[in-house]
Amino acid sequence: MTVRATDWLAVCAAAGCGIAVAINVGKVPIALGLLREEFALSLVSAGWVASMLSTLAVFTALFFGVLCDRIGHLRMAGIGLAISIAATLVGLFVHDGAGLLLSRFCEGVGFLGIVVAAPGLVSAAAQPADRRFALGIWATYLPAGVGLTMLVAPLLLPLGGWRSLWLLSIAGLALSALVLYRYRKAYAHPPATSPHSLSDIREALMQPMPWLLGLALCSWAIQYFALIVWLPTFFKEQRGMPAGMVALLTAAVVVVNVPGNLFGGALVKRHFHRGSLIMTASFMASMLSLAVYLDLLPDLPRYLLCLALSFCGGLISASVLSSTEALARTPHQIGTLQGLFIQCANLGQFFGPPLIAALVARSGLWQDALWVTGSAAISGMLLGMAIYRIEGRQVAFN
Repeated sequence: MTVRATDWLAVCAAAGCGIAVAINVGKVPIALGLLREEFALSLVSAGWVASMLSTLAVFTALFFGVLCDRIGHLRMAGIGLAISIAATLVGLFVHDGAGLLLSRFCEGVGFLGIVVAAPGLVSAAAQPADRRFALGIWATYLPAGVGLTMLVAPLLLPLGGWRSLWLLSIAGLALSALVLYRYRKAYAHPPATSPHSLSDIREALMQPMPWLLGLALCSWAIQYFALIVWLPTFFKEQRGMPAGMVALLTAAVVVVNVPGNLFGGALVKRHFHRGSLIMTASFMASMLSLAVYLDLLPDLPRYLLCLALSFCGGLISASVLSSTEALARTPHQIGTLQGLFIQCANLGQFFGPPLIAALVARSGLWQDALWVTGSAAISGMLLGMAIYRIEGRQVAFN
């Protein structure tokens, strides 16, 4: 019997869907000033527009994952792309803040539909020997999409305002849908030995490992988004840099997380323990955070350490998001597990930055962010240790 080789183009096509929909995550923070001006948004309304996708993910990502496993990954990805395109298109023509908020809600539905489904497509297109690295490629979707948006925004905004970013999103999503359809035959899972049932979902979620991995991803998300929030404030308010340079430097920190994910995927493929990678990356993140937030070094070394911090975090993302290869006993569990991971990651994004902002606002010192980021890094090390101990007892992870 001939073994089908990994279809790397199909793997990249599925990952490309995530990158395209991540543009919808990155476009609003960049265009928020223009949106506030055109729609007369209050600070509260603007906050809801900016955080709608993460808020929706915090409360519903696991539900979307379960639904994905029920209706099928390719169908779910197609629905997510269709909703994302339609919602973004409608967003071009809204006339008030309520319409904008509703379009963002629908974009969030499409976003979740894609990000819980695409890992299942990646797994189907890859052979078992390549699946860990292939899922490491998938793990780059968010920094790649957000970083791309940040890089091209200074070129597009002067041409068409905030709507130029919406058009970029529509173009990326439409192209992704066409490419996904082109490679649809590569995403057929092997026939299941038993029909899908709620017992598959229960079996997946009864394992301790997914929860430990999800919390590890949450701990990294707290540190990562604290860094992304701090950088523009530091460069603009404390160093007086122009907005274009601030955007470029911040985008570089976001994008460098991509090779970190790829490196993490390569290490996981070579059977490095996920727990040891999470422990190591969390320890390095704690040390780098001290050097970044404490005003002890010149600006250039501090910025280079920001790049290193973002790169190290890619080891955690790749370790967690590639784990469905070992955790999912059937393809019917992949969406559920990815939904859990996405929900945990967004918990960190949702609660971390506001908590840091409250501490910094009280004292006026950014070094107080270390109380949050340091606690998150220590939690990551402890979780990595627990994951490592469980891995030693589970053959599937070796």
